[in-house]
Amino acid sequence: MNLEFWLVIAVLIALALLVLLPPLFNRTPLRAADGEQRNTAIARQQLAELKLQLQNGVLSQEQYEAQYRELQLTLLDDLEGPIALTANAKTGRWVVPIIALGLPLISLFLYGMLGEPQALAKAELVATNQKAADNVANMVAKLIERLKQQPDDLEGWLMLGRSYVYMQQYQNAADVFAELNKRKPNDPAVMLHYADALAMARNGQMAGEPAELVFQALKLLPEDHTALWLAGMAKAEAGDFAEAISYWKKLSGLLPADNESQQQVQKMIQMAEAEQQKPQAAASSAAAVDITVKVELDAALKTKVQPQHTVFIYAQAVNGPKMPLAIVRKQVADLPASVILNDSVAMQPQTHLADFKQLRIVARISKTGNAMPQPGDLIGAAQLDSVSANPSVSITINQEVQ
Repeated sequence: MNLEFWLVIAVLIALALLVLLPPLFNRTPLRAADGEQRNTAIARQQLAELKLQLQNGVLSQEQYEAQYRELQLTLLDDLEGPIALTANAKTGRWVVPIIALGLPLISLFLYGMLGEPQALAKAELVATNQKAADNVANMVAKLIERLKQQPDDLEGWLMLGRSYVYMQQYQNAADVFAELNKRKPNDPAVMLHYADALAMARNGQMAGEPAELVFQALKLLPEDHTALWLAGMAKAEAGDFAEAISYWKKLSGLLPADNESQQQVQKMIQMAEAEQQKPQAAASSAAAVDITVKVELDAALKTKVQPQHTVFIYAQAVNGPKMPLAIVRKQVADLPASVILNDSVAMQPQTHLADFKQLRIVARISKTGNAMPQPGDLIGAAQLDSVSANPSVSITINQEVQ
């Protein structure tokens, strides 16, 4: 929280103390004033009774005058007598330091328990992300104009493609890298950029041109980390788990033990090994199914995402490896959305959704575009206990990955 926030808090607490504390220093003898008013009221009541008794003949004129004078003297003594209230003016002063110290501490404690201490930081982060997105958009517009004037600027094309990837506009990125690949052929880095963007634009599918580009780059750079990773993905998608494991194990051997990607590579190897050990299932005779998935984002979480963040909508087996069976990619800006999961968007050509009795349908918002769940991602899920008769399911993204 910034300095301005704490200054506002301090001013509010000071105002509260200014309202609460001054009455405790007030020396006005309130008890004396109250006593005078009370005695006067009693005297008036007694005088009225004396007059009534005189009228009724209960008192003679002499008796009435005697009691009237006595009443005057009594009232005069009450009004003029010393009332020891000066010493009592300090009554309650002991509570002043308690209020002065306790009020700020209790206020801060309650704010910490009931408030949102990170609200300002989150708001600043959202503003920063939006500003960064706006800066990239402005830079992209300038790059496009520059490339119109200087089409041979290869670094400009590369920068434009990377910018589109950052903005998660994968088809635009693929188009830019395709142009760069023509202008700078046989460059492994360009091929891999092109393959990755093209696969992302096709909902993560590597089959076809993306895989061809990856293996061309791998021939030129046999130990390139990105090439090995994508080659493994392509082989796993094609059902060749032995080759996928081979590529990923080679990549694992090239990565330092403490590298952040090492854990992810090991998980992919384990999933591929599990798939490899499964007996080959007979071809399913069940009819293909279309699973209609309706996805929406909980309103309470809308401030935690940006419109360009990626939304992965996929099906996975309830029992077995958790690698997605079929997947569709959207953006937060598309929500609420309705998509169809079927064999046409399967991660592996030989995968048929109808072969699985139970499916878990997941919708996950990735702020990084990473295919693997990361802390801070937002997620929602539902389970289908039957995939017959073209089922439909509704998912609300309402949880944060820890």
